[in-house]
Amino acid sequence: MHSINFRFISRVLGMMCLLEAGVIVGILILAICLGESFLPWAGTVLAFTGIGLPLLGLGKEVKKKKQATRREGMLTVTLTWVLLSLIGMLPFLMYGATDNALDAFFETVSGFTTTGATIFEDVESLPRSLLFWRSIIQWQGGVGIVVFTVALMPIFGGGATQLYNAETTGITHDRFFPRITDVAKALWLVYLAETLVLIVLLWLGPMCLFDAVCHALTCISTGGYSTRNASIEAFHSPYVDYVISGFMYIGSLNLTLVFFALTGKPGRLFKDEEFRFFSLFILSIGVLMAVSLYQRGQYPTIEENVRFALFQTISLGSSTGYVSMDLTHLGPFIWMLALILMFVNGCAGSTSGGLKSARFLVLLKNLYNEFKKQIHPHLLTPVLMNKRQLSVSAVHQVLAFCVMYIMLIFMGATLLLMDQNDFISSVSITCSAISNSGPGIGKYGLSVSEAGAFTKSILCFLMLAGRLEVFTVLGILTPYFWKR
Repeated sequence: MHSINFRFISRVLGMMCLLEAGVIVGILILAICLGESFLPWAGTVLAFTGIGLPLLGLGKEVKKKKQATRREGMLTVTLTWVLLSLIGMLPFLMYGATDNALDAFFETVSGFTTTGATIFEDVESLPRSLLFWRSIIQWQGGVGIVVFTVALMPIFGGGATQLYNAETTGITHDRFFPRITDVAKALWLVYLAETLVLIVLLWLGPMCLFDAVCHALTCISTGGYSTRNASIEAFHSPYVDYVISGFMYIGSLNLTLVFFALTGKPGRLFKDEEFRFFSLFILSIGVLMAVSLYQRGQYPTIEENVRFALFQTISLGSSTGYVSMDLTHLGPFIWMLALILMFVNGCAGSTSGGLKSARFLVLLKNLYNEFKKQIHPHLLTPVLMNKRQLSVSAVHQVLAFCVMYIMLIFMGATLLLMDQNDFISSVSITCSAISNSGPGIGKYGLSVSEAGAFTKSILCFLMLAGRLEVFTVLGILTPYFWKR
């Protein structure tokens, strides 16, 4: 095993910082237009630039023949998310939104990982430029800030594939173009088109342009940050509920299959096993939740019970985390449905977090095969996805991922219980953090402002691990990763 190419890593980190500085310049201009202080944004631009230029300089001598292996990809992606979160928290501190560095870091990590859990109880008191920053970091984090850079800057050479694979989700990645940079560009164009359409649709409703833009950015990225304390419920609009529900659902679908659907090949989407399983899964949980709400008399009409159940089911199932009702007061049955939704979540290759429907489907198929082997021990029972046989190594990888995912939930919840959190709050916010779903149940149903420093630190780690598919983050913590 060769030594780690730190020059390549430094070069990519430098580029990321400089690109993010460009984003901040745009928000600086917005702050001036809104009559808000531009100094926090100017200071953040200087920070990104002051760190990015030296890192880029250190990596300028990188050799093209020795650019990146899987190790460099894993380390680069993890360091990128941590570094951008550390610098990206500066506006929260410089605006005085919080004087606690850990709180600012938590808010930024939650944004970039599209988790949506917030430390603010009153987001409406924040400057509008800061609200826009919360939205834009979720939009960048949705399809991936590294994939974004790969799409815009096709100069990574052989390292582009390693960066793409280390960040994007799923069992396998469809290469519908020969070059990975072309794949990244296509995905970002689809992502951008979805966002623009949603902005227009929300603006046609009761939202002002600012709210429409912010919610479109955080909806299509399945992020969940809102400009209102009551989240989407603040608009009291069936139109908004249905539009947001539809686009949260779209955001939880495999972006590659959405690309095919938009380019004249919708059959690729509708024939996909994972798409059909996820749609049936969401529909089933939605019906159960609607029946439960109707029995409780939660809302006066059948339409309202169905609408709110559909909205909350898709919000949790897509890992968006918008709130239309506080789940804490709805009883254990709704809690269990919410935890199931957080655990499984959307499709592989989407912006949603969680285990992913593809892995859950592989688990079910492998379990069914094991039942058949109990009767016929010598029976060959391959796992098929879309009529294609998965390799044994792919199935083992899925099983290993699921074991690690469940272990992290148990360990995270246990650590939170040690920090004097109650049981349902600990379990739910742990599931929410690792699945990047946002709200919890109990005292963390709307914000984590009451959480202690230890709890927030654990949640930050879980959010990063969940967004980067567990192995990318945990892999670099093992001694084997650092052996030559």
